[in-house]
Amino acid sequence: MSTANILWVDDEIDSLKSQILFLENKGYYVSSLSNGHDAIEYLKENQVDVILLDESMPGITGLETLSVIREINRQIPVVMVTKNEAENVMEDAIGAQITDYLIKPVNPNQVLLTLKKIIDNRRLVAEKTTTAYQQDFRNLFMALSSNLNYNEWMDVYKKLVYWEMEMAKSDSPEMQEVLISQKAEANTEFAKFISKNYANWVHPKSSEAPIMSHTLFRYKIAPHLEKGKPLFMVLIDNLRFDQWKAIEPIFKESFRILEEDTFYSILPTSTQYSRNAIFSGMLPVDLEKAFPLEWKNDDEQGGKNLSEEKFLGEQLKYLRHKDLRFTYTKITNHQDGQSLVNNVHNMMDYDLNVIVYNFVDMMSHARTEMEVLKELASDETSYRSITKSWFEHSPLYQALKKITDKDIKLVLATDHGSVRVKKPCKVIGDKQTTTNLRYKHGRNLNYDENDVLAFRDPKDAGLPRPNVNSSYIFAKEDGYLCYPNNYNHFANYYKNTFQHGGISLEEMIIPVIRMATK
Repeated sequence: MSTANILWVDDEIDSLKSQILFLENKGYYVSSLSNGHDAIEYLKENQVDVILLDESMPGITGLETLSVIREINRQIPVVMVTKNEAENVMEDAIGAQITDYLIKPVNPNQVLLTLKKIIDNRRLVAEKTTTAYQQDFRNLFMALSSNLNYNEWMDVYKKLVYWEMEMAKSDSPEMQEVLISQKAEANTEFAKFISKNYANWVHPKSSEAPIMSHTLFRYKIAPHLEKGKPLFMVLIDNLRFDQWKAIEPIFKESFRILEEDTFYSILPTSTQYSRNAIFSGMLPVDLEKAFPLEWKNDDEQGGKNLSEEKFLGEQLKYLRHKDLRFTYTKITNHQDGQSLVNNVHNMMDYDLNVIVYNFVDMMSHARTEMEVLKELASDETSYRSITKSWFEHSPLYQALKKITDKDIKLVLATDHGSVRVKKPCKVIGDKQTTTNLRYKHGRNLNYDENDVLAFRDPKDAGLPRPNVNSSYIFAKEDGYLCYPNNYNHFANYYKNTFQHGGISLEEMIIPVIRMATK
């Protein structure tokens, strides 16, 4: 039974005794008062969970009472109960942030339903979510033990993200633990799937492969390009599918979602490789041959993502869109963002506008280094929350809002995701070995073969060979690669941080969303 303190304020309170008795039999504790002045004094001294407030009372009206209540406690739920169906009264009540609105005469079940929605909503949602996940658990379990193809893996991951976000709304630690365990099992099986199939996907003669970084533009952007109708391609660096789901409601306020899809990031799932692949339409091994001066390996000096605009221009020519006018804008700090807000209207004169926004990537790296961000983004739920909060107040959102009254197309995508790492894995390499936590390349690498996917010949993974005898290794599941030197310090320092570059559902299966203005 429910236990909650209800305050019912109505100048005809005596006529409501049967209703109050009904609520008390349902487990609610109901206090009743006949005017707004007494209600205000009562609230100063007593804890109340919900107020049922009559609008038409002598002395001080319900709306006047409500404005004083809001000064005392802005959070308390208030249900306006009135005979007055006038639209302006309803609008005034809604503007004063009432929780619900009931028209007299009200029956007991109507009031009960309203209270359940307000007080018991979280519990009821949690119970329903837990039951639904328990029913779906077996289906997911069976799917993981079958021979899934790349499309089915995308569906499984979307379903796991759905349940992860639903569970975050509920208060069931036990079921959340079950889901975490099932997600870990899924990542174990996914790593086996990638180990078995990845080399075939990037093989030049392969016809059976998912859309990946180097084919994203060809299949998901180019078909929607047309002269005279601007297409905005917004690439938010390091945006996981669950982070997209967190910001989706904000987009839906101004845009229609035409297609929600996912694609696979190439390996390594890092900006230098995957983003250059997106804009060039090439795997890194081919990119190095075509642009030897622009391509930089990890161990070479110079910026690794400085030629994306050039790569994009060349890809447009290759795809026979050389006459299209395009802009390329990269946002790496707040000042760049403000410049975008000021100039976004000028982009309407171009057929394609690419906007690369680095914030989420900066946040994930900063989170590793800064204690305050470790607190703010300590797990997946808070990571989604901070992403949503950032986007709502970002220059990117301000810029997009300025063009929502125009007829435009919008494609939102990313270059890779990230995974929260928990398991340190020991790797030994020479001085040339790269420092990344989720992948490494170098000569004479020593590692536990169970921890990584290794490509002794980088070409098998569509990657250039930085040095003779260079090989690549990719961390699987939630592992991160540490050297034996000062091992315990780095193992503890990086544990539970979000990293990218390796093999996991979160890093590799990433969103591409097609939208249009309403």
